[in-house]
Amino acid sequence: MLKWKSDYETGVVFIDEQHEKLFEIGNRAFDLLKNNIYVDKYDKIVDIIQELKDYTEFHFSSEEKYLLETGYKGFFAHKVEHDDFIKKFDDIDFNRIDQGQNEYIMELLNFISEWISEHILVKDQQHSHK
Repeated sequence: MLKWKSDYETGVVFIDEQHEKLFEIGNRAFDLLKNNIYVDKYDKIVDIIQELKDYTEFHFSSEEKYLLETGYKGFFAHKVEHDDFIKKFDDIDFNRIDQGQNEYIMELLNFISEWISEHILVKDQQHSHK
């Protein structure tokens, strides 16, 4: 389970709210992993992946606009990280998801957790207003 902590806050309200929404989507993936009622989780996994991709694209666009408006000097390096994150969604092998659904959810959760610890806790803090 992903827990929002004050350490993740940037002090930019809309960015923090969007990060919290990403945590919510990640937690739905966790709930799906723990759910033993569904025998076939494929469609639900695909739905979560699509929602995560769509919301992440929206969030990155908002954040990048803000970084440009505030003259953030590390903008281009930050954007490259965002683009690399989105590319991972474009490279998903949907056949692999179907072959090991719970394993794939775990990989997705690990990916999100790494992003939180490496990007939100480090990179996004560089443009924080705390």
